[in-house]
Amino acid sequence: MTARTRTLILALLGAATFPSTGTAQLGRQQGLVDPNVATEAQLTTLPGLTPAIVQAVTARRPFLSVVAFDSLLGAHGLSAEQRTEVYRRAFVHVNLLTAPRTELLLIPGAGPRMAREFEEYRPYAGGLADFRREIRKYVDSTEVARLEQYVFMPIELNTASDEDIMTIPGLGRRMLREFKEYRPYGDIERFRREIGKYVNAAEVARLERYVVVRPATGR
Repeated sequence: MTARTRTLILALLGAATFPSTGTAQLGRQQGLVDPNVATEAQLTTLPGLTPAIVQAVTARRPFLSVVAFDSLLGAHGLSAEQRTEVYRRAFVHVNLLTAPRTELLLIPGAGPRMAREFEEYRPYAGGLADFRREIRKYVDSTEVARLEQYVFMPIELNTASDEDIMTIPGLGRRMLREFKEYRPYGDIERFRREIGKYVNAAEVARLERYVVVRPATGR
């Protein structure tokens, strides 16, 4: 992971106010594939992804944002319309608390108005339940459920349940065990150091998108 990438991640995490509920996770999925962990067979089924593009995707990942994924697909000749069709089935989830407008606008069917509403209700102190309630003011429950697939809220490493940790795409039971083994995490640097024993720096950076360590409270 480059210094620039690490600085960006820290800035995004530091800017957020996290839910007080302790349950923050990936939105309920309805078959949406994460291109960072999808198999080649899954990627091959996506519209417009030739074998050459699939090879480029697997060689480049992990993508730390959907913008990076979008740039790769665009560089390989997929039009904006074709890329949107891909995102109906495969997407790099966006952080509901910190995602910039450029990421939100890549959510199929969101558009400037809905991107603005996503931003308006931050920090979603009640977790994804707040997201469902607020966005329901503008679209029906079916559309809320569809949009929810594209977002996540970071989990707090020291208190998250097994169920919430396992919503991180591609995590698996082994890594769940490692996440819990090193509790309590005093800071995010310890997470990087300990999890870096098991996966490379790029994968640590991908996993880090989904987590946060809250500063310890004083007496």
